[in-house]
Amino acid sequence: MKSAVETLSPTRAKLTVEVPFEELKPSLDAAYQKIAKQINVPGFRRGKVPPQVIDRQVGRGVVLDEAVNDVLPKAYVEALQENNLTPLAQPDIEVTKFEDNDGLEFTAEVDVKPEFELPAYDGIEASVEDLEVSDEDVAEQVEALRERFGTLIDVERAAQDGDFVVIDLVATNDGEVVEGAEISGFSYKVGNGGMIDGLDEALTGMGVDEEKTFTTQLVSGDLVGQDVEVAVKVTQVQEQELPELDDEFAQEASEFDTLDELRADVRERLTRGKRLEQAAAARDAVLEALLEKVEIPLPDSMVTEELNARRGNLEQQLAMAGMTLEKYLEDEKQTQEEFEADLERRVRDAVAAQFLLDDIADKEEMGVDQGELTQHMIRRAQQSGQDPQEFVNHMFEHNHVPELVQEIRRGKALQLLVEGATVKDAAGNVVELKDLQADSTIGEPAEETAEAAEETEAPAEA
Repeated sequence: MKSAVETLSPTRAKLTVEVPFEELKPSLDAAYQKIAKQINVPGFRRGKVPPQVIDRQVGRGVVLDEAVNDVLPKAYVEALQENNLTPLAQPDIEVTKFEDNDGLEFTAEVDVKPEFELPAYDGIEASVEDLEVSDEDVAEQVEALRERFGTLIDVERAAQDGDFVVIDLVATNDGEVVEGAEISGFSYKVGNGGMIDGLDEALTGMGVDEEKTFTTQLVSGDLVGQDVEVAVKVTQVQEQELPELDDEFAQEASEFDTLDELRADVRERLTRGKRLEQAAAARDAVLEALLEKVEIPLPDSMVTEELNARRGNLEQQLAMAGMTLEKYLEDEKQTQEEFEADLERRVRDAVAAQFLLDDIADKEEMGVDQGELTQHMIRRAQQSGQDPQEFVNHMFEHNHVPELVQEIRRGKALQLLVEGATVKDAAGNVVELKDLQADSTIGEPAEETAEAAEETEAPAEA
């Protein structure tokens, strides 16, 4: 077999492959055997029909087509290997020549992994924001806990911002009740927002047994963007009475004896959360710093596919939240053009990062053992809310395991980058990242300390 490659672009190649007729003979023999088992010819047992009889009965062309369908994928893969090409998608194959007793010639155009020079990735420098937990952050969390232990008291006055009201509500369109837009006895906090545009304004100032009608637009369902009439009636107005912030509250709301101890615990929890956020930001900053050192050509088809996937995921999430893309962009104070530009930038960075991390994993000869694969699949199943065994079965049945292996290798490559980098916060302090795991979570330093202690004690005992 002969093959030649033509570079159409940095990310697309055209293979021209010639297969001599002699190399088609095993596939021809297999085709005759397959067809012999499928046809009935008087005087011959099924599967024992001679080739010359098959040629007369079904035609030599049918046999040749069957042989080509068998040999073409094998020849294509062999040509890829000979020319050191890594395909990124299904090829566009065209048979350019095929004659009986004269061999096969075909071309295959395919997106391929781009070639680029891997930059030095040791000692990357990056910066992140300071890890800061303010008194306001602590107070906000304590206040949220305080509200959970508050009590509701009926009041004989009009509803104010922050009050809880019990309401009956119905939305109609042209006099017909909108499906799913009729509720009764519903408790709602005035000023909470996020339910129906105009509801908070309507409720403010309403007393018990008062009714009001206003016009709004629905953000989900079949009538998205259409005007509907909403009638709301208040049946109860309640004021929230909060407990005093003192040691007694701390004892009731937590395992601590004093309010100071509770606040200290809240600060510690917030600090751990901020540390995770800072570590994630550091990981992204290190990868971004490395991406700035290299130009990686990106296949348009791969970028387009990822763009469509991310748009679809966002639209699905918004639909589940009862929100339109227009409302989302309005809340984010972003135009459609700004959203699309930002999305494409992030997608291009993500695709480039995949190529970069793959090359690092190859250079470092990173492998994946069965234990790592199992843990990764269990973690993925938990993240998606699926049964782990069902998730594993699906991955094997649909041949997604190689993709999972590549995810693990990329995680290891990213971990290597981060561990070898120097990351400082805005104040110039070095951010400790030695506990960053391959899956981008933070390990517990205590576990490493315990392991180190055991290793220290063992020689002493010996």
